[in-house]
Amino acid sequence: MTETLSHTAVITGASRGLGRALARAFARQGWNLLLDARHAEPLEAVKTELQALTRVLTLTGDVTDASHRQELLEAAQSLGGIDVLINNASMLGPSPQPALLSYPLDVLEQVYQTNVIAPLALIQALHPQLKPTACIINISSDAGQEVYEGWGGYGSSKAALEHLSAILAAEQPGISIYWVDPGDMRTDMHQAAFPGEDISDRPLPEESVPGILQLITQRYPSGRYLARSLPARNQ
Repeated sequence: MTETLSHTAVITGASRGLGRALARAFARQGWNLLLDARHAEPLEAVKTELQALTRVLTLTGDVTDASHRQELLEAAQSLGGIDVLINNASMLGPSPQPALLSYPLDVLEQVYQTNVIAPLALIQALHPQLKPTACIINISSDAGQEVYEGWGGYGSSKAALEHLSAILAAEQPGISIYWVDPGDMRTDMHQAAFPGEDISDRPLPEESVPGILQLITQRYPSGRYLARSLPARNQ
């Protein structure tokens, strides 16, 4: 059955970290969810957790795969269109992060395919299903703005994603487009970036969620935002 009255959020990389935290927040508000991740077992665990609260569709696959993006399009059609598209899926690259002179170029290509090409490809694929008031959120990083030794691969990919997002916003003024830095978070990816180090002092991903929800509900102008610098709305 096609849902026409409910809100729908598409979240990539939703099996853990920020993606999972966002899915939980949307589910508590009764949004339909279309969730994607590369690994089936943790993604299905999220579905099992949240389907008591709302309608949840999950698709296991890689956003760099055109056939998987087509599956997401067809699933979005079954839900009656998209209110929010969150490009959260990301690839860190080697762990520990290498200097650029020793960075394996085949891996760098994969990082760019995941962090830059795939978000645009998914926007292109799902654009026909975006509702008139829809918004797009591309999850970025401070590494896309700051110069950190050893972060040339991931950081430059996020810089490219940010510039792509800014140009897209200029070209599509009718769509709210946000590129969001969630801040350091206590996630598996962040741990992989600092192998062997204690990252327990980093905030949990849930602390970045309220600011992202604020963007969606209050419709700030398209632009770059720091998630934890935005005021949290009343829950």
